[in-house]
Amino acid sequence: MMPISLSSVYLEMEGCGDLLQSLGPDLSMKILTCLKDPSDLVRVCSVSSSWRQFVIKNHLSKQLCLRMFPEISSVARVIEVENMIEPVKVKPDNSMEWDCLERDHRVYSFLARGLASSLRKDCISEAIAASSTDHYPRESIHNTLEPSDMVEQRASYWSSVGESDPAVPEMLLYELISKLCIISEIHIQPFQVYFELGFPIYSAKAVRFRMGCRRFLAEIGSDSSDESDAVHESADNLFEWTYTSPEFPMAQENRLQKFELPEPVLCIGGILQIELLGRAQREEIDGLYYICISHVQAVGRPLSLGFDVDIHDPMGRCTLKYYPGAA
Repeated sequence: MMPISLSSVYLEMEGCGDLLQSLGPDLSMKILTCLKDPSDLVRVCSVSSSWRQFVIKNHLSKQLCLRMFPEISSVARVIEVENMIEPVKVKPDNSMEWDCLERDHRVYSFLARGLASSLRKDCISEAIAASSTDHYPRESIHNTLEPSDMVEQRASYWSSVGESDPAVPEMLLYELISKLCIISEIHIQPFQVYFELGFPIYSAKAVRFRMGCRRFLAEIGSDSSDESDAVHESADNLFEWTYTSPEFPMAQENRLQKFELPEPVLCIGGILQIELLGRAQREEIDGLYYICISHVQAVGRPLSLGFDVDIHDPMGRCTLKYYPGAA
């Protein structure tokens, strides 16, 4: 289908009255669902009251969000804070039902604009846990949030415990700065141990990424040894993963390596897991294999502070909350 020009639609409307009424609901839906820019739907709503009603009744703002990011399908209901209209059964001429439709349209319209934003930044807020840590807290996962591998003249990095089997994986868990973040790249820098003979680089052989949310009521603390065991053995019980990336090879090089996801991912719930698959370097002293990481970034764009989600069941179904005053 040829690209839709709203200016041409307006011109058509001037010559034949209400174009949507002339085309009928089916053809009108086919045309309007071709729009990809959230601002175009805003313009459609401004044409006339009948056009606005058509957009609202057919949930076109929500449909646009779903086309942009299918992960939105996990949203079970919408709340506009300080406008707590509960959904009711659809009835003819029901003003409460219309208020609910208008609220949903308003929330999804603002959400669509946020999803279309071009802002890019590191979206990691804090480190949650590592599957193992060699010398805690000196080699804690929290060191991976530092952009430099030296802090106050001390080495800054995370180290796994040593393993005789180089195939043993490790996991790093992070919380993002928002429960709604669009992530497009993950950056990881292996640590080069400059204080060992030969300056070895303890990289993984490959990496894979998961994103999702805490399972309902799941809690986990800082990376103590007990918590590391919990992360290693029970991560799938503590978290609901809505996205798993392909496996990416990692180079045994001391540089910030950039892993671009096939498509940007909307992470609902704000949890990122990095799986470090395989070990490339053995330590000469003890003959064990380690993985050491100096820095991690999750590059993307957080949605406005006006949005939040509440996860309310173990399958990750959620309530989307919109705070108009914070947007």
